[in-house]
Amino acid sequence: MSFWEILLLAVGVSMDAFAVSIGKGLSVKKVTAREVLTVGLWFGGFQALMPVIGYYLGMSFADLVEKVDHWIAFGLLLLIGGNMIREAVKDGEGEHDHTDSSFGFKSMLLLAIATSIDALAVGVSFAFLQAPLWSSVAVIGVTTFMFSAVGLLIGKKVGCRFHQGAEIFGGVILILIGLKILVEHLFL
Repeated sequence: MSFWEILLLAVGVSMDAFAVSIGKGLSVKKVTAREVLTVGLWFGGFQALMPVIGYYLGMSFADLVEKVDHWIAFGLLLLIGGNMIREAVKDGEGEHDHTDSSFGFKSMLLLAIATSIDALAVGVSFAFLQAPLWSSVAVIGVTTFMFSAVGLLIGKKVGCRFHQGAEIFGGVILILIGLKILVEHLFL
């Protein structure tokens, strides 16, 4: 695989993380450099880690993962999106900042896993394509880091104007991404 093919692949696999980052940005009033770094490292790190795992697992587990990856991603995104909507409705006008819980370990771990499961299959394909593993995962990780950081900032810029509605919209986005992943795997 050429560098450009790997870069296009990296952009493709980073799109879910980009969309989820926008959703996270919609749900907070204030984004600091720490949160931008947190989102970028979680999403970029997992997008880089999953192909490595997939590469070494190879085809022996590929069928099993491919059969359930969409259900896992859908379930996690539905849970997190539903929780965002519930919190927005519970908080009324959404006057308190959700930054701490929104960027906590549990929330970020679940989102990072949900948005990077498809990268596991990419790793399996790397083994068969004899793609350069380490340079490929570096490109994927850096690309996802950048898209995630920018997505968070875009979401925050839009979200600060709409508060509660933006948090509800962010939750809906996560649920819709989960549905998109599920529909793509079940019907396409």
